[in-house]
Parts: sequence; structure tokens; C-alpha cells
Amino acid sequence: MANGFTDEDDALLAELGIEVETKKAAARTPREERIIAGFEDIQRFVAKNGHTPQHGEDRDIFERLYAVRLDRLRAQADCRALLEPLDDQGLMAGVEQSLADPDDDISDEELLEQLGVDTAANDITELRHVRSAADKRAAEEIANRERCEDFDRYKPLLDAAQADIDSGARITQSIRKDAGFLKTDIRAGEFFILGGQVAYVAEVGDAFKAPNGESDARLRVIYSNGTESNLLLRSLQRALYKDESSRSLSEPNAGPLFASENEADDLASGTIYVLRSQSDNPIVTANRNLVHKIGVTGGDVAKRVANARLDPTFLLDEVEIVATYKLFNISRTKLENLIHRIFDPARLDIEIKDRFGSPVVPREWFLVPLFVIDDAVERIKDGTITEYIYDPAMALLIRQNESPPV
Repeated sequence: MANGFTDEDDALLAELGIEVETKKAAARTPREERIIAGFEDIQRFVAKNGHTPQHGEDRDIFERLYAVRLDRLRAQADCRALLEPLDDQGLMAGVEQSLADPDDDISDEELLEQLGVDTAANDITELRHVRSAADKRAAEEIANRERCEDFDRYKPLLDAAQADIDSGARITQSIRKDAGFLKTDIRAGEFFILGGQVAYVAEVGDAFKAPNGESDARLRVIYSNGTESNLLLRSLQRALYKDESSRSLSEPNAGPLFASENEADDLASGTIYVLRSQSDNPIVTANRNLVHKIGVTGGDVAKRVANARLDPTFLLDEVEIVATYKLFNISRTKLENLIHRIFDPARLDIEIKDRFGSPVVPREWFLVPLFVIDDAVERIKDGTITEYIYDPAMALLIRQNESPPV
């Protein structure tokens, strides 16, 4: 086989009177075998990763080792002569790095020591769990959480934040990159939801330049389960972006709840809309100027009602938008429930048939004058709405436990 022919080929040539010259492969020295084996490791790396091994602390330890090895092989003429016939990837054509003592026949263990890896307890073949700088950064993002020794100091703040969420005094908003809202800065005193826990940024250390040139800082973050972590600001940002359920908490009652213009830091939540039906239902016809649908939407109101005549919610007929109120920094669902609860005594009791003849009872229509809805919105704005109830007989909002005006 050393001549490149099979045994059958040799027999056929012999019958034809052709003498087959057998060339014996030159024996390689142990050093050459070791060089070839090391070069084949590099070739496999390139085939798998699509690029030559690179230097850098952010690289895997094996890639760094292969990068140093390749530089040394390129720097030695005898290695180039040995490997060029085997080099089908053009690796030996690269420019070698400037290395001290390039002629040294250095071992993998010595290379690892130069790279700062302790090989006293580990053979090179056992280095399967050496973390790269990227791995260390990933671990930093998670950060070891420890028991917060002074949690009693922060528990009231975290409990109050949770209560604000439950009451609607604070709204939460997704801060993942694909949600379109990026948290570009993190300040002391801010609250987040991360990993199912309310997180409070208790301290922000002095800013410093990270290796990538960005500004960074060390944080002290307290979690509602009584733990804390001292992770980096950028690490917290990355953790928030990666957590699909992460949220940012607004300030309680921050900014105008309703306005024609919002401040830059306000978190838009949606719109209260008031509709008037064009239905020819006898109840609606008899009370056209009093029957109003009151709802809250996060989208465009016109689009919301575009197909009203096909939707039982809108009484299967066209509607007129008679009022809208833009809102900020408040929970849409909680607000809608609040409005409906206030006007519940005047809820319209009406049943209609859907397109299939099935009975439907819409729940968002009320017998309320428009000026009373305006009054309710104003009292929501100034925070006094919980002191009032709606009196259908007087068609007015009156204070609870207070006799209606005569």
C-alpha cells in the first residue's frame, strides 16, 4: 500500500510484466509526530469554528493555546517545511506573532503556564471546565446572592412597592430589548422585577470605565426574598434584558395621569374612551344622549371601534367617539375596573342577539351624562375619586356617607 496501489493492482501489474517500485515512507521522529498531532488539533479547531484561533482573555483557554502554538509553528522553518504538505487550510501562510525564543520546543503545559493557568493539579487533557472571560462575565450577571443582614431596613420599601403595584399607584413595563423600551441608566432608589422578585437598587458605586470603554459601576441590589447581590450595573442591565418577565416600576403617581402632553420620562399607558351608540335598539334610542360605553385601551381608539357593527360589545352597530382622555403611569385594567365600579349603579341592563342568534349582555354601557364622566376623570386626576360614589337619581357624583344636594 505504500506505493499507492492495492494488492489486486500489484498482482495485475505483475502479470503485465511491470515491476512495481515500493517506496518506504520516511520514519518521523517523536518530535515531528508531536508537531503534526498539535497541528491537527489546530486544523480541527478551524474546521469547527470557521476561523483561526485568536489571542485574547475573552477567548476559551484552548483557543488561546492553539493561537500560541500556531504562532510558534509559523515561526520555525523546520515546522513550516514539515507541515506545509499537510496544510490544506493555508494556516502556515499566516503572519506569525513576535515570540521570545521561537525555537524552543515548548510543551502544552508550559504554554498554559505562560497563559496564566495553573497546571500543577490538572493535565492538559483534563482542562474541560476552564472558564473564559466571557463565562466569567456570564456568571457575574447572575451574581451570587447572599443573605441581606439589614433586610429589616429595606423590607418596608419593598412591601410598599408591591402594594403600589397591587393598587395601581405604580405601573410596570417590560424592559426587554424586543419590547422596544431600553433601560439606559440605573439609579439608586429604583425598583425592578427580576426573576420573579422585586429588586431595589440600594446603592450605586462610583462610575468607572469597563474594558469595552463603557461606563460601569458596582451596585448593591436588595431582593424581596431577603437576599442581596453586589453586581455590576451593566450586568443588571443584561439580566433585565434576558429575563422575559422582567419589569421596570414607575414612580408612584409620577407625572400627569392625564394630559394633552406628556413629559419625556412618562410611561404612556393608553386612553379612556367614551362612545355613543348608533343602534336602533329601543332602549338606546330613548336615551341616546345618556347611554355611553366607557372603556380603556392601549391602542388607537379609532382602530378599536373600526368593526363595531360586527362586535356585540359595541351593540352590533356603529359608534361615535364622544370623548377621549390620554393617561400615563397607571394600570389600564385597574383604572377601567375602578370606573366601572363607580358607575355600576347606572350600568345598562340590555340584551342583544349576536349574529348567530345567541343572547349577549354587554357590560360596559352605562346611563351616565357625559359631564359626569368628565367629573369622574378630574377626580381620578386629583386622587379623590375613592371618596365619591355615583347617584343615578341625581345624576351626580357625591361624597360617600354624604346626603345628596337638595
